[in-house]
Parts: sequence; C-alpha cells; structure tokens
Amino acid sequence: MADPTPYDVIIIGGGPGGYNAAIRAGQLGLKAACIEDRATLGGTCLNVGCMPSKALLHASELFAAANGEFATLGIEVTPKLNLPQMMKQKAESVTALTKGIEFLFKKNKVDWVKGRGRIAGPGKVEVTAADGAVTTLQAKDIVIATGSQPSGLPGVEVDQQRIVDSTGALELPEVPGHLVVIGAGIIGLELGSVWRRLGAKVTVIEFLDRITPGMDAEMAKTFQRSLTKQGMEFKLGSKVTGAKTSKTGVTLTYEPVAGGAAETLAADYVLLAIGRRPYTEGLGLETVGVTPDKRGFIETDHLRTSAAGVWAIGDVTYGPMLAHKAEEDAVACIEMIAGKYAHIDYNLVPSVVYTTPEVAWVGKTEEQLKAEGRAYKAGKFPFTANSRAKINHETEGFVKVLADAATDEILGAHLIGPQVSEMVGEFAVAMAFRAASEDVARTCHPHPTRSEALRQAAMGVEGWTMQA
Repeated sequence: MADPTPYDVIIIGGGPGGYNAAIRAGQLGLKAACIEDRATLGGTCLNVGCMPSKALLHASELFAAANGEFATLGIEVTPKLNLPQMMKQKAESVTALTKGIEFLFKKNKVDWVKGRGRIAGPGKVEVTAADGAVTTLQAKDIVIATGSQPSGLPGVEVDQQRIVDSTGALELPEVPGHLVVIGAGIIGLELGSVWRRLGAKVTVIEFLDRITPGMDAEMAKTFQRSLTKQGMEFKLGSKVTGAKTSKTGVTLTYEPVAGGAAETLAADYVLLAIGRRPYTEGLGLETVGVTPDKRGFIETDHLRTSAAGVWAIGDVTYGPMLAHKAEEDAVACIEMIAGKYAHIDYNLVPSVVYTTPEVAWVGKTEEQLKAEGRAYKAGKFPFTANSRAKINHETEGFVKVLADAATDEILGAHLIGPQVSEMVGEFAVAMAFRAASEDVARTCHPHPTRSEALRQAAMGVEGWTMQA
C-alpha cells in the first residue's frame, strides 16, 4: 500500500455534486482530489441520466413535429427514423460534456483519482483501482458525493434486456411495439414519452392514484390529460406483483392496490422507474461512526455528518434528488470548508419534467399551503391567451402564481407549457429576494414572448390581468 497522499479535501464521486465540489475547491486554492470509478466524469446525470435523456427527448420531439406539426406550418416532409444515428448523436453529446469536465479539472488543478473510494478512518480514503491496486489518500475533509441508483421492486428483476431501468431505457435496440413503464414519476414519464413519440404503445402502471407525486395536483391532472391525449395509457392505483421474461418480451402481473383480481399485461420491454435510492453501501461509513437511516440517506447538519471532517452532498443526503440541488450543495459545502459563509434554501430548488409539454415549479404547492393553514391568493394565465404561443401553435398549458394573502410574497410558481423549464428560473430569483407578485406584475417583459404569461399570471393574483 502506498504512503498517504495529503489533500485539503477529497471528494468521493464525480457526478454533479462531486465535480462541482472539486472544481470549486480548486478555484478557492484547495488541493483537491475527486475519486470516480466510471471511465468518464459526470456521474449518472451526464453519462446515463439527465443529459442523454434530454438528447433523446429533443430528437424525438423533432421527429414527432416532422410527422405532424410541420405540415401545419407549410413544411411537407416524410420523416424516416434512423435510431442508430439518434443514439450516436446522443453519445457524441455526452462525450463532449464529460470531456469538458476533464478540462475544468485540469484548469483548476484537481486530481481525478480513478477507482472506487472507501473511507478508511478519520481523514483517510482508500481507492481501489480497476486492477485491484489500493492507494490511500489523506485529507482534512472528506466529501461524500456518491449519488443514487435506481430502486428495485420485488418480483421484477432488471436484466437490461427486456426489463430495464433508466439506464437501459436509453439504449433500447429498437422501438418497442409495447413499452410498459412501472412508475409515473418524472423519469418514467420522460423516457416513456420518448418511445411513445417514436412509435411505441406506452402503458404506465402507478401504485398511487395520481401521477408525479409532489407536483401541484392541478398541474398533475392537466399533465396527465395531455399525456393521455398523446397516446399514453395509465393504470393508476395498481401494483405490479410479478414479471416473467422470455426472449421476445415480458408478461407482467398486476392488481388493484385497493384489492381485486390480478391481471396480466404483455409487453416487448418494461421500464422500472419507481424512484432512486442513495448510493451509500460499501463506503466505510462505519469507520468514522456515520450510520445511514433505514432508506440509506446520511443525516447532516448544514451538510456536515456526525463525524468531524466528513460531509455529505447531493442524493446521499436529504432534499430534492436533483442534479442542480447537488450542485448547490457542492458549492456551499466547499465554501464552508474554506471558511466562507454559505446558504442553501431547498424551497428555491426548481423541479422540471422535460416532456412535451414541459412542467416546472418552484416553492410550495397549493396542497402544501393548505396543509400549513397558510392563506394565499392564486393568479393564473393560460398559454391560449399568449400571443407568441398562439403564433407558434403551442398553446397548451398555463402559469399559476401563489402569493401570501397578506404580504403578497410569492410562495410558489407552477408552469406547464412550451419550454417552461427556461422560465421557472425567473420565479426562483424573485422568491430568493422575497419578491411580491406585484414586483413581477410590474416588471416589463418583452413582447411577443411566452414569458409574458409569467407576468400576466402575477397580475392575476390581484385580478388585473390585461390579456384575454
């Protein structure tokens, strides 16, 4: 075993939390090492998550538009799907992004230590390389940023052949005749929508009696209606009890959660997407006295674990399991290690579903405000009344703003419609400065743009919307 190599900070994991922590450490003059056992940096998000899924979402949206919307616009084409090329351009985009992180590591003098990291005691991390060689690194602070992995379901074994998780769903060799998605959360609906647009029949089985838990209920109902109109089928309040695979497909057994007769469903492929769980096994946490909870999450106090000098960020600790939340954790964690002030407000972390239409939100839902007993006012504005949306034939959806009934402070914003992922950040900034809905309502927005719907919804809180 080699002699310990000293660092100011060691980060275990090279995903959005890990690589942002490493880069920020380098920017602040800390000697940093990032341990990652993948062949490329970027973690799940860049390699087999956020980025490749967005590449397929974009490509499938263009394919669907060429099959329908183009003709409305006076563009007559007959598109032909080239799935290998679609997969190739996805892979090329991912490679460019991961190479970019490598460049930033070099620029900020961050060491990428390839292998699997394990805490070996206070201030020590063992790294096992692919060839089995073990190196010990030493640092004053250790940051756990190992992310998460897909959750399993008893009776449904993922083989990445016929039953796939989110990783396998990005690499299907053909458009399924019938794809069954288990789980009506964000990941399942995004990937299901990709294959639906490319021609698959898609059926979604969900344990709950609604889709997208955590989303504002009004938005979820509108969203489900839209997906149903696009051809996706939903079996809500149902639980899958078993799966039998063959060379050509899968037979699923499911039954009503409330009780009733079991049914079977035949599919070419099954996507298991019932959520994710923190990746905290085998990290040597016991060597520093850190014990994850029963779900695998590491409890922290301002990102500090119960062990001195050991921090946890991103999906391994509490808060939204989102890449941009991990990035916020990363910067705050490193700045605290460097002796600076840092602050994170998870209420201001936006969530997005990158389907068509997109759904985006930040802050409280109406259900949360009602449960808290907080008086609020709501302003709504539909894209059917927005000039740019009308001209672009993208009028589906609306914007809803929730504000405190007494102070008018914006408490939440919920958007469903075209490219709302690019607009929700305006409300995040407004809420960070504790703006009132009137502040947004009295801020000039360019015309004609879809962003005017944000202003009009804010106007609606006090009932002075100016567009019909």
